Amino acid sequence: MPRDGTGPAPVIPNPIQIKYYGNSSAPACYAPDMDSETRFLPRTDADQLLERLRVSGFPRILGPVARDGSLVFSPIHQWSQLPAGIRDMQTPGTYRLHRHADPLCFAWANGPQALKPLTFAGRELLWRAERHHETAAPVFEHAEDTPEPTAVLGIRACDLAALALQEKHFTHGRFPDPFFGRRRRSLFLIAVHCSHPASTCFCASTGDGPTVTRGHDLVLAELDEGYLISAGSRGGRRLLKDMALPPATAAQVQWAERASARATAAQMRHLPGRHLKQPIHDRLEARHWSRVGERCLSCGNCTAVCPTCFCHMELDEPALSGHRTEHLRQWSSCFNAEHSYMGHFLVRSDTRLRYRQWLTHKLAGWHEQYGRSGCVGCGRCITWCPVGIDITAEVAALLAEEIHAQPS
Repeated sequence: MPRDGTGPAPVIPNPIQIKYYGNSSAPACYAPDMDSETRFLPRTDADQLLERLRVSGFPRILGPVARDGSLVFSPIHQWSQLPAGIRDMQTPGTYRLHRHADPLCFAWANGPQALKPLTFAGRELLWRAERHHETAAPVFEHAEDTPEPTAVLGIRACDLAALALQEKHFTHGRFPDPFFGRRRRSLFLIAVHCSHPASTCFCASTGDGPTVTRGHDLVLAELDEGYLISAGSRGGRRLLKDMALPPATAAQVQWAERASARATAAQMRHLPGRHLKQPIHDRLEARHWSRVGERCLSCGNCTAVCPTCFCHMELDEPALSGHRTEHLRQWSSCFNAEHSYMGHFLVRSDTRLRYRQWLTHKLAGWHEQYGRSGCVGCGRCITWCPVGIDITAEVAALLAEEIHAQPS
């Protein structure tokens, strides 16, 4: 439904009638990695973490800040800049912030951003060519960016899982992307165990949250009186050792574990399995694609906020003088018409085909490319869809449709 809450809501099939495929059950809550190395950082002393990051070589610290009605990563200098008492209300097509009278800074699920803009730039220069004289040959120059060392505070487990998928695409292939690699190496990641998932979250069913288990340098669990903090990398262990914090108590660890269990149990949405490649490919001609195509606007919001989508286009921007041109890369989307242009026609000429391409690649094709689904359950595509299309409901409806024999 639209942002103002008017209009019809998408039809969500009765989950009792849905068949399940693969490992469909939500995972049991796995306990945070809270061992004897877990330390306690009092809320009143939280600024010392920021100071230690600066001393350790990270002059730029990004943290969640409430701005323009959403939570975004922005430079911070003091802990007081974090969104204390802020909660997010997310439903299909709706995102709202509201305030509570408590000191919690991370009692929300996510904003429209993930880590993707910090590693895969929305628009960037790849190379330029310049001709200095009319008769001279053009001189080509590669773009060389030097990212500033940056610490990022407030990352969730689903976004770390998405970063791991982006790393597989950009750095683990035959032709690693140097731009992505340099930005990724410049980041120090401070995660937070999610304790307040949104109604649109379903990371428990994809196995990517809400508890942080990998991909971080440090991880926090927020209590009323402060933070449990533990390390996930050598750099994180060095920084934590330098802070000389007291060990967490058994009661504090138990409280954090219970908060994680509650966050898992609170998630009502889920995908009907983690291995949906064959069931989806069996339904490429299903009638449901037309039904969702009638509602989808092909706006590309879902791909813009998705932390794993990486479609892009390359273009040249020549100077008016004709002596200089720049070759750029910028984000694109499989919902854009030109994305499927080949020679003289569009392969996917209507919204039905574009939505089918997005969903089948995300949930089926990625298994062949990266060994898992491309969805981490963050729910952003549901929240930021102007008409409130819910990927979990659409997959459930698709899989509920009977398979019809295809004409030979």
